[in-house]
Amino acid sequence: MTERRTADGPTRILQVLGSSAGGVARHVGQISAALSATGDGGLGAEVVVAGPESVRGLVVTAPRVGFAAVEIADRPRASDVSAVRALRRLAAGCDVLHAHGLRAGALAVLAARSLPRRARPRMVVTLHNLPVGSRSVRAVSAVLETVVGRGADEVLGVSSDLVELARRRGARQAQRALVPAPLAPASGRPGGDAAAVRAGLGLEADERLLVTVGRLAPQKGLDTLCEAASQLLVAAPGLRFVWVVAGDGPLAGTLRADVALRAVPVRLLGARTDAVDLMAAADVVVSTAVWEGQPLGVQEALRVGAAVVATDAGGTREVTGDAAVLVQVGDARAIATEIGALLADPGALGRRRELAVRRAAQLPTIDDVVSSLSHIYRLTSDPHPRAFD
Repeated sequence: MTERRTADGPTRILQVLGSSAGGVARHVGQISAALSATGDGGLGAEVVVAGPESVRGLVVTAPRVGFAAVEIADRPRASDVSAVRALRRLAAGCDVLHAHGLRAGALAVLAARSLPRRARPRMVVTLHNLPVGSRSVRAVSAVLETVVGRGADEVLGVSSDLVELARRRGARQAQRALVPAPLAPASGRPGGDAAAVRAGLGLEADERLLVTVGRLAPQKGLDTLCEAASQLLVAAPGLRFVWVVAGDGPLAGTLRADVALRAVPVRLLGARTDAVDLMAAADVVVSTAVWEGQPLGVQEALRVGAAVVATDAGGTREVTGDAAVLVQVGDARAIATEIGALLADPGALGRRRELAVRRAAQLPTIDDVVSSLSHIYRLTSDPHPRAFD
């Protein structure tokens, strides 16, 4: 792919996001670096990321990517007026405005739509999460969804249900976004030594290792995780296992109290930089989420050849295909049953690992993302890239 230039220089792309615990920000950093890259696979675009100062380190990962501090909070604030004004100034000089998240998307659309028609960039919004919460929260979300659906030129959703939601809210064009796990290995296990990882956790030779990676937030179904651990103790009384949870978040205290109350062998490791090595060393990687888009942790688990048991939440099935064992959201007993069955059958465990590696090879890559965005941004007429099979 060759560098695309407008009449007066490189394509100018403004990426916009709000406060982020990491997943969305890392994705924005990944695509911004790829879009700005020159040479094969890059667009050579001039990319600026606008967002809160707190995300600067996550989104500016390449020398050609600029940053503009714009405070976009996770809920309505008086500062939203200033944010819209700042985004309007930034959007006026761009060819493409791509916002990530519902609030950032709505503010970006309002900013761009206030410009004269000839000065408006092409507007793209990616929806990364399904709004949950109280009736009032959902009502506000519905208003923002309508602003995005009717105001953006194209709406992307990280799962099919979000694409359908965008269409119901009036989106003229809506399709799946591609969100590959950042910096994941192309195939096979990473360099970490599984035995060393297990030793570092203090596991004994006959203890089985279960691993869950994710932010400790309501979306991750942490009550189901604890209940599944309790059910596994009952279903397989002779099984010795340790279930480690890598990640932090607002529900860390609640989860810690639940673990103590139930007296289950679940350990909270906090944020880890070796999460991929943990999953590679695991007997089973488990996701108990109540909703997911294109879960990065599950993608990473597949890429390291892990056996996966997960809830059939949001876009999870679209990522895993038949490589993972999927159960109904919230069904702790089914999770425990499937984990126990895999741990009792080395052949089944091996087959799941083989399926994981095979599925990983089918997952979209960052090159697929750049190709897809080139079409969405209307920068190329090359054949449309593959998405999730």
